[in-house]
Amino acid sequence: MAVSDRRRRVLAVQNVSRMCLVCGVDNPYGLHARFYVLETESATADEASAAGELLGVFAPGVEHQSYPGRLHGGISSAILDETIGRAILITHPDVWGVTAEFTVRFRAPVPLREEIRAVARITRDTSRLFEGTGEIVLDDGTVAVEARGKYVKMVLDDIAPEMSRDSEWFPDTRGRPRQIKI
Repeated sequence: MAVSDRRRRVLAVQNVSRMCLVCGVDNPYGLHARFYVLETESATADEASAAGELLGVFAPGVEHQSYPGRLHGGISSAILDETIGRAILITHPDVWGVTAEFTVRFRAPVPLREEIRAVARITRDTSRLFEGTGEIVLDDGTVAVEARGKYVKMVLDDIAPEMSRDSEWFPDTRGRPRQIKI
């Protein structure tokens, strides 16, 4: 699947957590991801806000490498799993995805020396499950990794009842760009 390299309007920024490997702002070994809800390329504003795509932006370090200068495939998988699983929050803000199935296809190496971008969307949404797809897109527009997943819908209190929402899940205060390149 080709992904556009055009700029897209950012509609919202999703929350982050304290210690998550992917989005944890205090995790010294984490990816410190940011997640942006993007305006779709639909014809009308109503269609754009109803569907949406989620863009995850990541800054991996050398601790995330496999071969020198290359992102580990397991980290690429975690990036896509998180981005697809979070895409449900666009239309269902209190629903979380717990991974039931996940398939990944590696097409090109992902270099460590650049910001990583993953874009995801929901492809099927039922009362109990949802499915989605996503890609890691390199700066030149190359789709390096593709994934698809199936997720069980759950509320956060059922996933991690001991979690304090205020101390573990909170707004990302690092600012919001008006537009972003995907």
